[in-house]
Amino acid sequence: MLRFLEISNDSLFVYYLVSNLINLMLLIVAIYQNTLHRNRLASLRLDSLKSSPFTPPISLLVPARNEEMCIVANVRSLLRLDYPELEVIVVNDASSDQTMERLREDFGLHRAPILYIAEIETAPVIAIYRSLAHPQLLVLHKQSAGCKADAINAGINAASSPYVCVVDADSILEKDSLSRIMAGIISDPERVVAVGGIVRILNGSKVEQAELKEVRLPRTHIEMLQVIEYLRAFLVGREAWAAFNLLPIISGAFGIFRRDLLLKIGGFRADAVGEDFDLIVRLHRHLHDHDTGYRINFVPDPTCWTEAPSDYTSLARQRARWHKGLLDTLWFTRDMLFRRQYGRVGWVILPYMWLFECLAPVIELLGYTTIVLAAVLGCLSQQFFLQFLLFGYAFATLISVGSVLLEEMNYRRYIRWREVAWLLIYCLFEHFPYRQMTMFWRLRGIWEYLRGDLSWHHVKRTGASASAQL
Repeated sequence: MLRFLEISNDSLFVYYLVSNLINLMLLIVAIYQNTLHRNRLASLRLDSLKSSPFTPPISLLVPARNEEMCIVANVRSLLRLDYPELEVIVVNDASSDQTMERLREDFGLHRAPILYIAEIETAPVIAIYRSLAHPQLLVLHKQSAGCKADAINAGINAASSPYVCVVDADSILEKDSLSRIMAGIISDPERVVAVGGIVRILNGSKVEQAELKEVRLPRTHIEMLQVIEYLRAFLVGREAWAAFNLLPIISGAFGIFRRDLLLKIGGFRADAVGEDFDLIVRLHRHLHDHDTGYRINFVPDPTCWTEAPSDYTSLARQRARWHKGLLDTLWFTRDMLFRRQYGRVGWVILPYMWLFECLAPVIELLGYTTIVLAAVLGCLSQQFFLQFLLFGYAFATLISVGSVLLEEMNYRRYIRWREVAWLLIYCLFEHFPYRQMTMFWRLRGIWEYLRGDLSWHHVKRTGASASAQL
């Protein structure tokens, strides 16, 4: 028994050490990539991009279900985006509230004689409307298949542009976000097939009619910790993995894709729990299968602001759902593991996602259990415990601090020094006890998936994106 505990604790130490060394490597790469991006940004003329006749059109897809609180203000915000040729397609996915009525009244919708070809199979589209006041606005009214992916696929079918951008109905894009994210495609249009932008926490900021007036930090502890999580996930994780062309996910809240490729792979998988992660892995698969040179990019400054859960129940449901989506996609694409055909995708990023993301809560729970047992039995080495704190807590906290400093040095969204100081202080609490809380929520996601519970679960929203102030 004592020997088992010793081996288990040593294994946990090695696991944390390797995990945090990888994260440190990602942080270093992200710092380097951000420096390159800032230099490129200095030479990029966004005004030229906006006025050029060669700037490709974009179809903005907005899946909406029961969004009556924010849909009108948010669609108006999208129509104000600074981009030369933009089509906005709202897909009303059989909302049971006043979403469709609000759209019809505020935008003067009328039935449009548009030929709709269902190249991707979806639930039936009942009607297509066009706005009298805004001809670039289309609204699809469709039956629901019970998933966001099906609504997005209907929007892909209706889109007329070579690129589609998927945006959540309750999110806010900054005015020049599309121009900035398209710069990541125009730099190499032959190879770049998809680009993701950064998603930031809206909670606490001043918002008027779906327009961000002032960036502020949230007020509650749980929201503050999510700000740090998002900074680390986007500015470090996605920025660094994209540098190796191994980006595993583009957030469903803000991503742009080549429409022709989406049609070739059948769009978003309707039965996927995490359709955004699943889509990117399937894009990697398709392009490797056809031996096509490509890049899937991440651009760190085009920003989408979204409302994060502000209560523990909603956050627990969200994290359990995310982990179900992760496990579902990894299981669905398990045949790509360690296959020469899929190169670094099969040998690096998918094994990483299995070991350090999907199985992480299981490994952590076993590790904590054996540490407690060793302490109870009096065989816990003091040297081991100090090393565990160093590499399992202090090292991980350093990565979070690095993420906040990277944000402050390059983008300065939080301009008040007190807000930056609070973020740095909260970095000390992200890995204890918040990490242990998320561990149990992710374990719940694994348990729900294994027993066949693939339901979405409602996450409480306040309609903050359309509010006068959060």
